Amino acid sequence: MVGLEEFLADSVLDGGNTLSKTIKLGIRCLLVKTKQNTIEGLVPGSHLHPKPFYPIVFPPLSLSMSNTFSRRHFLSTTTAVAAGLGLSSKLSAFSPAQATKPFKISLAQWSLHKPLFEKKLDNLDFAKVAKEKFGIEGVEYVNQFFKDKAKDGAYLAEMKKRTSDLGVTNVLIMIDGEGALGDQDEAKRTMAVENHYKWVEAAKFLGCHSIRVNAETKADYEEGKKLAADGLRRLSEFAKPLDINVIVENHGGLSSHGKWLSETIRLTGASNCGTLPDFGNFYEYDRYQGVTDLMPLAKAVSAKSYDFDAAGNETKIDFAKMMKIVLDAGYHGWVGIEYEGNNLSPDDGIAATKKLLEKCMT
Repeated sequence: MVGLEEFLADSVLDGGNTLSKTIKLGIRCLLVKTKQNTIEGLVPGSHLHPKPFYPIVFPPLSLSMSNTFSRRHFLSTTTAVAAGLGLSSKLSAFSPAQATKPFKISLAQWSLHKPLFEKKLDNLDFAKVAKEKFGIEGVEYVNQFFKDKAKDGAYLAEMKKRTSDLGVTNVLIMIDGEGALGDQDEAKRTMAVENHYKWVEAAKFLGCHSIRVNAETKADYEEGKKLAADGLRRLSEFAKPLDINVIVENHGGLSSHGKWLSETIRLTGASNCGTLPDFGNFYEYDRYQGVTDLMPLAKAVSAKSYDFDAAGNETKIDFAKMMKIVLDAGYHGWVGIEYEGNNLSPDDGIAATKKLLEKCMT
């Protein structure tokens, strides 16, 4: 019996002439690689109703065996075959027209801190609002809004169920109020480290990839760096077996100095300790330099926004410039919307920030 891949290669015609052996070979290679899926018609678990094959006819190319297809024509030809079979996703790595987005947009819960504090929105409904109101499929929690639930298995299970039902990804949890990881008092520093353990475990249960913490210290530049690195290293050691990252945002004090924070993270020597560059929160330090300093260590990004002009551009932050820094660093993960302005409602501020980020994808 003729193999499926040979049948398909020989069935594709260019105006009545059989395609060159080079193209046949390419198609066969593609189909052999995906044979396990295609042989049952791409219907998982079904042996009775495979998808039909529709022969594809290409315009005459007047090819001879000595002709050489261009890479573009080869790819477009094999992509067309795959499309007829429902295999286009298998070709995404090869297609020059691939439309993969350069990053994913998530929603930081802090964007909705006003309705959350006012009890107009419940933490359990956050993922639903993100997905159904804003079309966002990744969420970043703030521990303040379920502070007493870190060890509440039933509550965490309900959070996880709701996000799972919605098809929403739990990205990370932002942790505040658990002590200074760079405290000059060793006992207090140790307590701060251990206070974060429950959030590492909660993040693991929820399926998050990270917890965001603060490199808080009152020591001077050099001493503060050593103390903060010590606390972060110990916390990262606890988190590593659970496959959770410990990431630090520029969030006031020395942490808002890009060079200091990047040096501190490197000093930990922990592969699961990184940064969460925030477009704001740099104060005296140049924000663009700060993000540049932090991006090589970034495991998440926070797109802070405050206000917008009539054209929809952020008035304090050049988003195009910021996102170029982010993408040039090779980052293609989640970028969290964190609207913190007063002139727009939380809903309108989130929508405006999302629109601006989407412009940066093109």
